[in-house]
Amino acid sequence: MHSSPTNKPSPLIGVDFSSAPTRRKPITLAQGLRQGQVLRLEGLLNFDTLPALGDFLAQPEPWLGGFDFPFGLPRELVLALDWPQQWSALMQHYFQLSRDEIRATFAAFCDSRPVGGKFAHRACDIPAGSSSSMKWVNPPVAFMLHAGVPLLLQAGAELPGLQRGDPNRVALEAYPGLLAREFLGRRSYKSDDRVKQTPDRLIARKDLIDGLEQGRSRLGLRLKLSHAQRESLVDDASGDRLDAVLCLLQAAWAQTQPGYGLPAEIDPLEGWIVSA
Repeated sequence: MHSSPTNKPSPLIGVDFSSAPTRRKPITLAQGLRQGQVLRLEGLLNFDTLPALGDFLAQPEPWLGGFDFPFGLPRELVLALDWPQQWSALMQHYFQLSRDEIRATFAAFCDSRPVGGKFAHRACDIPAGSSSSMKWVNPPVAFMLHAGVPLLLQAGAELPGLQRGDPNRVALEAYPGLLAREFLGRRSYKSDDRVKQTPDRLIARKDLIDGLEQGRSRLGLRLKLSHAQRESLVDDASGDRLDAVLCLLQAAWAQTQPGYGLPAEIDPLEGWIVSA
């Protein structure tokens, strides 16, 4: 269902996504190159509109990317709503809905279910520790899917296991929290709320970066940073730059694995989080 990486490593990208980017809270994209087990951070880009990111992704240059938003919906939800059971038809249906319609539909679904089991989950959510892709708040991943996947499809990218496209521009679903938890457990390293940007979270970011530079994760990759890049990641209390780098590392790991490290059988409606 999905092709394997080529011998010559593609440039890598990691994207910390927002479904409503602004100049103050842009989408952050990390660029890197892997040589053996070392991933060098090449740069960080910001996009304060969705079309700006879409234009970047549509360029003909090759990339392999890890994107921090869901690529699919829970099968249980799709069946309950009697929505299309083929991924591209499901996505076309989903993109035609407004955010208000999505919120109302998903809220009604949750209202009909018992406390503790309100949301349907994808098979990858449990091993990844990720939120259900139907959540519309904290984080609004349902809207991130709604805003993000169209950009990948418009760019003609390949989504392994879901959608064929340009084999030189391959998009994988990433989740920074999965990698961060390897080093920090449940310690928090970021907040958008100024009041919560505490010394403890600063220390957690430093500990996380130390672990990534030393290559102590199960991904077996060492992150190579300049002094200025390291300071930039430490200083960003929102964690957006660091999250983009965590997605970059997951893409770099996928580049070393047959079939991008994805399970042989992926639910073709749900997709999978790389390295889960």
